[in-house]
Amino acid sequence: MSGPVMRDDDIISLPPPAARRKPMRESLLPWITTPLLVLLLIGTWHFYVTTTKLSAFILPTPYAVWEAWLGLLQSQRAWNNTLSTIYVTVVGFIYALIIGVGLGVLLGRIRWLELTLNPFVVATQVIPKVALLPLFIVWFGFGATPKVIVAAVLAFFPILTNTVLGVKSVDTGHRDVMTSLNASRWQIFWRLELPSSLPYILSGMEVGIVLAIIGAIVGEYLGGNAGLGFMLVSKMNGFETDGLFAVIVQMTLLGFFFYFATRALQRLLIPWHQSIAIR
Repeated sequence: MSGPVMRDDDIISLPPPAARRKPMRESLLPWITTPLLVLLLIGTWHFYVTTTKLSAFILPTPYAVWEAWLGLLQSQRAWNNTLSTIYVTVVGFIYALIIGVGLGVLLGRIRWLELTLNPFVVATQVIPKVALLPLFIVWFGFGATPKVIVAAVLAFFPILTNTVLGVKSVDTGHRDVMTSLNASRWQIFWRLELPSSLPYILSGMEVGIVLAIIGAIVGEYLGGNAGLGFMLVSKMNGFETDGLFAVIVQMTLLGFFFYFATRALQRLLIPWHQSIAIR
């Protein structure tokens, strides 16, 4: 007795080996090209400074910046200022996240409220935040509070707009199904709207954390007595150009840390999303 005959369409075709190797090559490409581009930039920088005999006050050599940055890492004062910037950034970002997500959910679900508050929300973004910093200093003094407010205001808008977009992007059919199953508003939000909006919220957080760092540093630069922005002003007033570059390097590394932390949060919370699967 003969067994079942397998048809051609029953056979699961595997992608060719070249197609399977392509994603691996693409994932390894940044680990090769990025260090090469950094080395090329540093080499060009060193070649330009040494060949033109440029004054170290104008542009120091990469090695001088490296030594200044290592000295920065050994300074307790520098670490205190770095922790101050981290504190202002994180606290401001948390405030922006709580208010932005909460208000975004309300605006996404209540149309008349969105139409009412939208001009005021846009107005808060049109006003230059730097112009408000002296007013915040008058109200709250030279402590961390004015910087936290500036960081929160800068990070607020992308979180809010992405949350509104995420709530509005929930499939209407899915909402109707849950309504027909007598799901409460809280169940609809927790089981449908929040998971569907999470990729949008996390994208807003990815932009918001960078803006929060900018707000913290600008606040420290213009009216601070602590933080990396304050250190930047101190190095500038002391005509320490290599130290100025070292503080900029410290700021850049801090920005990379927060940015990749939000990327890791995306992989943790929405591993099922297409954008994460592609990465």
